Amino acid sequence: MAPSEDLIRESRNGDVVTLELNDPDHLNAMSRAMGEAFREVVGRLALDASLRAVVLTGVGRAFSAGGDLDMLQQQADRGAAAPGTAWRGIRDEMSSFYRLFLSVRDLPCPTIAALNGHAIGAGFCVALGCDFRFAAPQAKLGLNFTRVGVHPGMAATWTLPRLVGPGLAAELLYTSRLVDGEEAVRIGLANRVIDRDEILAQAQATAAEIASNAPLAVRDVKKALRRSETASIEDQLQFEASHQAQNFESADAHEGLAAIREKRAPRFEGK
Repeated sequence: MAPSEDLIRESRNGDVVTLELNDPDHLNAMSRAMGEAFREVVGRLALDASLRAVVLTGVGRAFSAGGDLDMLQQQADRGAAAPGTAWRGIRDEMSSFYRLFLSVRDLPCPTIAALNGHAIGAGFCVALGCDFRFAAPQAKLGLNFTRVGVHPGMAATWTLPRLVGPGLAAELLYTSRLVDGEEAVRIGLANRVIDRDEILAQAQATAAEIASNAPLAVRDVKKALRRSETASIEDQLQFEASHQAQNFESADAHEGLAAIREKRAPRFEGK
């Protein structure tokens, strides 16, 4: 395994940051050390008001093959050694492990997962935690928890039905069936299928397109989409009206309207 400080690569181009899971010798298997490094980076980025989009991908031929097998074996050994008593400790450890990687959901700016290769189990769960996904055609994607003999984790049973509906989510979770990039797009797990050699550049180009829009409005859209998962339409209408009213107070709104009148590209400053 790579040293913990190298497990997450970070690069920046303007207002867009690219994060790479970096343990290619282990297909970017998700260890606690990687998760701690990931949460640290995400926590710092979440406080950066200048950041407008984040792209998440994997180094090498996989996005992430899932949870680290040694970690999973350790939990299985603990459970077998003390059935009926060890489960609380295991539950707490796994719950905290989930939150390391699902910290990606805490980023206030849009996030794109560029699935350059296989994204399986927990590896796919972190991709589902992003706002949307692009997938390489040959990538194998899915939640294989029942094939391993364990219940799904890392919010799999919450995110999947919201993307593909309850029936298809049930099929995929019960069978542990993997899908390729083409099927992922067809069933709503990914937005686009893009050749592996081009997927990162395309994701970064889309992130740059997002970054060219008014950052205050974009961040408010992310808030609105998140809360719409449980809000009524009337509640959502009030949220929209309130945030639109706040945006009208911003310099960005005046800049956007001026750009339309002057037939030029807007220059938003997030103010």
